[in-house]
Amino acid sequence: MARRPHRPSTGTAGRPRLWGRHAVIAALANPERTVRKLWGTREALQALNLPPVLPVTYADVADLGRLVPADAPHQGLVAEVEPLEDIWLGELLERGREDGRPLVVLDQVTDPHNLGAILRSAAAFDALGLVTQDRHAPPESGTVARAASGALETVPWVRVVNLARALEEIAEAGFWRVGLTGHASQTLAQAMGRQRLAIVLGAEGEGLRQNTEAHCDELARLPISAKVESLNVSNAAAIALYAAASRAATA
Repeated sequence: MARRPHRPSTGTAGRPRLWGRHAVIAALANPERTVRKLWGTREALQALNLPPVLPVTYADVADLGRLVPADAPHQGLVAEVEPLEDIWLGELLERGREDGRPLVVLDQVTDPHNLGAILRSAAAFDALGLVTQDRHAPPESGTVARAASGALETVPWVRVVNLARALEEIAEAGFWRVGLTGHASQTLAQAMGRQRLAIVLGAEGEGLRQNTEAHCDELARLPISAKVESLNVSNAAAIALYAAASRAATA
């Protein structure tokens, strides 16, 4: 059987390649993002207001398909970009000092589709930002950006070396850390309280690690039916963020 040809997800010097209308247009609109190259069909490029200094290459659908992983839905647009500048946790916590927006913390969530979907929910419910480990989370990529549907460019994403230490710093900034786990006795609504909220989620299957649970103020579960054992982590994040937004609306 013939082997499927390798399709790159990174470009020159390891720069991420983004694809799809929402991801590429959001990258072009982000003043913090440097776009190095842009490929597109004539139809897709004509709809964009592009800076004159940006190198643009017209390409057909087949050529674009060779720039991205196999079967990636590029929608006629591919961009090569520089990674975003790192954000420090202290900087993010300082930004949110005067508001009550929730923070999302992920414990070894490694699937890029899940991460992108969580970024999208974080944008939808106006979360303060996302915190992940640097070694146990996917890097910026076209897959993350596509699943995030533009939110990769708008939601601050902090990568930390030590998640337990980061959770301590988050507590010091006044956040109530609630870890979601199926074995908790109370529901999220019962655990949230009225303090600033940090929602802590673990990887699908493994869940939160013991040391991460130990660095949460409360453990909580979502009140799902017994017909379903658990939810995908991105679905759980969306529900938790909705609950946080609903709490804020009724405060």
